Amino acid sequence: MAQKNENNKKAGHGVRGFRSGFVALIGRPNVGKSTLMNHLIKQKIAITSNKPQTTRTRIQTVYTDERGQIIFLDTPGIHKAKNKLGEYMVNVAEGTLAEVDVILWLVEPTDYIGAGEQHILEVLARTKTPVVLVINKMDTVDKETLAKAEETYKDVYPFAGIIMTSALRSRNVDKLQSLLFSLLPEGPMYYDEDTVTDQPERQIAAEIVREKALRLLDDEIPHGIAVAIERMKERPDGRLVDIDATIICERDSHKGIIIGKQGAMLKRIGTEARKEIELLFEYKVNLKLWVKVKKDWRDSDFLLKNYGYVERSEED
Repeated sequence: MAQKNENNKKAGHGVRGFRSGFVALIGRPNVGKSTLMNHLIKQKIAITSNKPQTTRTRIQTVYTDERGQIIFLDTPGIHKAKNKLGEYMVNVAEGTLAEVDVILWLVEPTDYIGAGEQHILEVLARTKTPVVLVINKMDTVDKETLAKAEETYKDVYPFAGIIMTSALRSRNVDKLQSLLFSLLPEGPMYYDEDTVTDQPERQIAAEIVREKALRLLDDEIPHGIAVAIERMKERPDGRLVDIDATIICERDSHKGIIIGKQGAMLKRIGTEARKEIELLFEYKVNLKLWVKVKKDWRDSDFLLKNYGYVERSEED
């Protein structure tokens, strides 16, 4: 799905004024980063949920038009880590800031700067990268509240710009795109123009299954689940792709809830995931799901690596 375009990179695309660069989306968990990124690239890649810590890895997506190319990095939410998975997520988020050209900091429309936002301000103080403040969820409050939110934040940091958006309803997304292009330097086309992500299909499929579980399961379960793709293989006639996936949870009681009465919940997760995988990849899928218990997997270095949570530096 992604192909680094070395020829264009070396040639600088050959068009004067073509801008390109990397943009990181940061913010507290569940502030709308993944939803905004999906709307910025005009296609769904990052999974979304109303539960915190939905994004666990650094997702790289690409948007290209006649103005240039923006590579978006949707990071896990910056928060206080409670286990090794949490530490990994925070390290990924904070480590990304030194590698990008622009930072988008998403906040909610409030006149109070809480401890979480104060922590992010401390992180931003250690970087020289231009920061755009995005006050998201503008559709949920009135104009007076929005004005108070802008007044609260505008002097706490030397922002390169402040913009209000509703990621869910795509309000001011085009305006934000224009602002980003104005902040990026002239540069090469890093990826082919039809590339939308550098994530492998197996990882995207696993994330889609996890999203459906996040949306359908009780609140106490999702933070403790991962999804591993055991097999993803096209059949010889090319008409169908078989995907075998395992949902990993931490407790035996959770396994029963995930499976559901007579397997009803697992079947529902599988059906919704299969439909979305087929829509995204544009091929028919035979998806089979299993559930395994791996106690305390979020504190196991071995299991974290096994399920794809590996520091970028360890991969290189």
